Amino acid sequence: MTNRLRTEVQDGEEAEADLIVEEKPVKGIPDNVFTQLFTKGFVSTEAATNALPFVLYVAFLGMVYIGNRHLAEKNIHDIDKIGHEVKEMSWAYKSTKADLAFKSMLTEVSKRADTLGIKESLQPPQKITVTQEDEQ
Repeated sequence: MTNRLRTEVQDGEEAEADLIVEEKPVKGIPDNVFTQLFTKGFVSTEAATNALPFVLYVAFLGMVYIGNRHLAEKNIHDIDKIGHEVKEMSWAYKSTKADLAFKSMLTEVSKRADTLGIKESLQPPQKITVTQEDEQ
């Protein structure tokens, strides 16, 4: 009986061995402009290391340029906002000035005086004259 089990296990291993698929060879790095540039010696690691400070300097200038642009746009936005507020205040000034001119008219003043209990004088104003006497 042990032989029978052993033969069944060996038959199963042979069936699994038949199922093994052959692996395809792994392709290498494609041969294009960028791989040729870095692998064939146009740009060496030494040259890239020597150029690193310049690259960092250019990157820093780019960031400063972008930050300056954002700051300029923010200032323009603030100027537009303040200009709009100035226009609104100008309109408020002109309307307040017109209201004051309307309320200072004689008829409006007399209407407001009637509400306070003050009546308009019916007699014309009199001129008061002061004579100086010689004091001796």
